[in-house]
Amino acid sequence: MRNYWQHPFLPFIIALLVIVTGSAVLLVAPAPRQTASETPARMTVLAEPVRRPVKKAAAQPQGTMRTPMDWQQPSETKPYPDVAAHPHLWIKVSLAKQRVYFLDGQTKLYTMYASTGVDTPNSRTPTGTYTIEAERGHFFFNGESQEGAYYYVSWKDHGVYLFHSTPTDANGKFNTAEAANLGVRPSSHGCIRLTVADAKWLYDHIRFGTRVVIE
Repeated sequence: MRNYWQHPFLPFIIALLVIVTGSAVLLVAPAPRQTASETPARMTVLAEPVRRPVKKAAAQPQGTMRTPMDWQQPSETKPYPDVAAHPHLWIKVSLAKQRVYFLDGQTKLYTMYASTGVDTPNSRTPTGTYTIEAERGHFFFNGESQEGAYYYVSWKDHGVYLFHSTPTDANGKFNTAEAANLGVRPSSHGCIRLTVADAKWLYDHIRFGTRVVIE
């Protein structure tokens, strides 16, 4: 058998094969790797949604006068003041505005609808500075005027001039026509009429000796 490994051109042929094979390997380049930071050409990038701030509902005003006036209910929609927290509380009555104000110093704590005395010599509400007196009660009826009222509290002449509810008849039935005058016009014989709820609160909470200014 012929020995091919001793052929004079064999080393040259082997070297040539090595060169050709290496060139082929260099020509086949690996595909580039896509990194996480690169964006594919056909990928759609979605924009972040715009978040608009939610508008809060406007706060409802607190402590406003009840409108329309309700002669059975508190004059204001906020709670009555805590009398114990205001030891210097005093009362101001405005004949012009037909209002009763509860104040601590010059700070207004509460306002009530009122109806004061008709402006005649025998019926007008006296002006000046007074104090809450000892006389108070759940109900009275005046046979001369044929009117009564609930929750009365005296502030002058010991039972003559009073804070009290809108008037009633002898049986304690409220006169709704007279009740409509609260906060609007004078209609009493000199007393200061209030809604039923306001009169009861004053009767329950306002102390003997509290200052009352009427102007």
